[in-house]
Amino acid sequence: MPDIKPPPRKVIPITAVPAGEEAGSALYAAHKKIYPRTVSGLFARWRWAMVFLTQLVFYGLPWLEWGQRQSVLFDLAARRFYIFGLVLYPQDLIYLTGLLVVSALSLFLFTAVAGRLWCGFACPQTVYTEIFMWVEQKIEGNRIARMRLDGEALSAKKLAKKWFKHFVWLSIALWTGFTFVGYFTPIRELGMEFLHAGMSSWEVFWVIFYGLATYGNAGFMREQVCKYMCPYARFQGAMFDRDTLIVSYDTARGEPRGLHAKGSDPRAQGLGDCIDCELCVQVCPTGIDIRNGQQYECIGCGLCIDACDTVMDRMATPRGLVRYATQNSMAARWTPKQVLRRVLRPRVLLYGGVLTLLCVGLLASLVVRTPLKVDVVRDRASLARIAEGGQLENVYRLQIMNATERTQRYSLAASGLPGLVVLPAEPVEVEPAQSRWVVVRLQLPYGSVAAGSHTVHFDVRSADGGSQVSEKAAFLVPR
Repeated sequence: MPDIKPPPRKVIPITAVPAGEEAGSALYAAHKKIYPRTVSGLFARWRWAMVFLTQLVFYGLPWLEWGQRQSVLFDLAARRFYIFGLVLYPQDLIYLTGLLVVSALSLFLFTAVAGRLWCGFACPQTVYTEIFMWVEQKIEGNRIARMRLDGEALSAKKLAKKWFKHFVWLSIALWTGFTFVGYFTPIRELGMEFLHAGMSSWEVFWVIFYGLATYGNAGFMREQVCKYMCPYARFQGAMFDRDTLIVSYDTARGEPRGLHAKGSDPRAQGLGDCIDCELCVQVCPTGIDIRNGQQYECIGCGLCIDACDTVMDRMATPRGLVRYATQNSMAARWTPKQVLRRVLRPRVLLYGGVLTLLCVGLLASLVVRTPLKVDVVRDRASLARIAEGGQLENVYRLQIMNATERTQRYSLAASGLPGLVVLPAEPVEVEPAQSRWVVVRLQLPYGSVAAGSHTVHFDVRSADGGSQVSEKAAFLVPR
């Protein structure tokens, strides 16, 4: 029986597979640059209002003075945080914890009510991307002009526009990095160091690092940060429910899509209100089509609502084809009053109640906070000894931290054992927002108390009586 050989297989080399076609070697699709179109409207104005507000706070706070110092300064070297009239120490970490918990609950609350409001209006990635795109538009032109410019061959005109754009981007980014470092090094001193080339290597590193991060994220990565790097885009679905206000397309009203004459009834032509102009896609900063339903890439900025409302006005059709709505309201055709009534559901009330209690507790704690902190450390070199006059003596080191903006004098006292004496007895003076270590000796008559460890308290009181702290320590009596 003759051997039957199978026909030779046709082998297609990997290099022969055209780009973009489905093939086993295609691991991912090539990224397509998004050219967002500018639009005017309610949500666009809100976005720019948040840009001005956030950047006014970020760039302006380091230059404000409070007394004789910077109003907001995180002095890591001295381990002190200045926030207007507050002086916080590492021991005040509880306030940072409270602030982080309040921020997390606020994010949960806003997300449960109206989706990704933070992402669409106040996130630094969104804010700086908006600023960088505004610069790009002013230098390179509108959406069509930018697309045409990128498609042109390299020329002197194109090169000049590109280089000027990147120069402005880098200037904004480096100023942002400089301002960021100005929260940790007094910004006026930092400016003088820069002018005299006296910045430390760490200050230079963080200015460049933060500046390049801003330049790369807002200038190049843009929507890719929101879509692929930000974890919030992935777990936001756990915070949504069918009563969460999200940017929605009214499918029942808009479909089927098709162009119709202005002022005509599209229903008579078997069409919906959507004329398929795709302006909602062109203005989207992440490049999605909101008509395809809820998508994790949507940052809730509302620009597609502004674009669609503009088209509806031109077509003499009621607004709201794309709007903030809930899934339940779209399915049941609820009125705005019914939608708002469902916003105050148990989940939102729970978040709001817990958030209110935390904010009240945090503010109350700051109001009643004592601007004096005392740490007691035993002198391990000498646990207990007999001093002159037959006195039993224990030695301690007290760190007294003055969290006020003026010099304070503190008196020292001790209690807990009969006949206990504090030496030295003179008041201790501490400079504003400074700390001081003081060696303190406690004495009592030898044999007046039993052997062992006894609890005593150091009582530190300011001269004006405004603050007092009592700290526990152990007094050792040898056998």
